Parts: sequence; C-alpha cells; structure tokens
Amino acid sequence: MFYKELYVYDQNKPVKAVIRNYTKKDFDDLIQVQREAFPPPFPEDLLWNNEQLTNHVTLFPEGALCVEVDGKVAGSITGLIVKLNDGDEEHSWADITDNGYIRNHDPDGNTLYIVDICISPVYRKLGLGKWMMQSMFETVVHLGLDRLLGGGRMPGYHLHSEEMSIDQYAEKVLSGELRDPVMSFLLRCGRTPVKPASNYLEDEESLNFAMLMEWRNPFKH
Repeated sequence: MFYKELYVYDQNKPVKAVIRNYTKKDFDDLIQVQREAFPPPFPEDLLWNNEQLTNHVTLFPEGALCVEVDGKVAGSITGLIVKLNDGDEEHSWADITDNGYIRNHDPDGNTLYIVDICISPVYRKLGLGKWMMQSMFETVVHLGLDRLLGGGRMPGYHLHSEEMSIDQYAEKVLSGELRDPVMSFLLRCGRTPVKPASNYLEDEESLNFAMLMEWRNPFKH
C-alpha cells in the first residue's frame, strides 16, 4: 500500500502532508472535497457516490490515493488500469472509466488511466495536485506499467474557438502564447500531450474536447 510524508509550502511556511490510499472511512470526506471543488451549478449527481468509491478501494486500491494536511483530507486522485496501445486513444471519459465505477479495471493492462483529480479550493495553492500526480507516476513504475494517461479539460478553449481549431489552441498553449488552466497544470506535472479527444466529456468551456496527456515509464522503452 502507498504512504508518503512530505512538506509543502503555504506561502513561506512548510506544512506537513501525507499521501496515502483512501479507504471506506474517508468516503464522506472525499465527497465533501468534491462538493467544495465542484459547487453548483455542477450537477450533484456527478460527484462521487459510495458505490463508485467502494469499487475504487476494492477493485484497484493502488489507484485510490488521497492527501491529508493537518489530518484533514484535502484532495484525491483515482485511477484504473486499462489496455491501450498507441493509436487506440479515441474514447470518452464515460467509456474508459465505466462512468467512474471502474468495473472495466484490467489488472493485465498496460496503462494507468486517471479517472479524477480533485483538490479542495482552500488547499489549491500548496501544490498538492502536482504531488499526487507524482505519486501516480511512482505507482506506474511500481506496477511495471508502460505509462500513465488521462484526459484533461481545456476550459480556456471556448474563449478562442471562433478563431482557431482545437489543435491550434493546443499548439499555442505549448508555445506559451496561451495558458490553459488544466493543460498548463498537467504540463507542469510532467505529462506530455498525445492528442485532443472530441466528445470526451460534456463541458461547455472545453466544447466537449479534452487533451489526452501521458507520462511514460522511464524504465521501459
């Protein structure tokens, strides 16, 4: 099982954090973090429910991590293993994650797929999301998988969609001409773009697009 202690900085003050597997006793806290991170008008029925969380901790506990600060759950990251070869990446979030229930988890797969990452707004300046992603990279290495993959929303795209395609938008984010809240965050985490996916997730800001981004296991070539 996964357990890591580290210090993050709240402005100039070191603060101790713990990244560990979440368990059933954390479910209420995890759902509350989602409520804080995704307030209305985000649909309540899209937040984690007990059945989904139970599947996470029973089907693939190695892919169910949370972060605590001062003993309080501040965020979570969840994944499953799938079999995906290069070039087979066209899918929706609902299909690849079984709508978050991960009943399609394949222990013999080659790719750790990120279902969700969520940080309570109060803790978003501490760099916790980046540290949780790093922990998932370590899980990829530990399990001997080829890579980590996941789709990131592109919420800045609706501001530029009339004058450029999704590929052009992504190129401008990569060149530094534009900044996208999610894609830029994932780049800072060490993930690299694979390709945009259409009809990935119902999301007006992204016009339903997402950027599939990976991290390759450096010990496997």
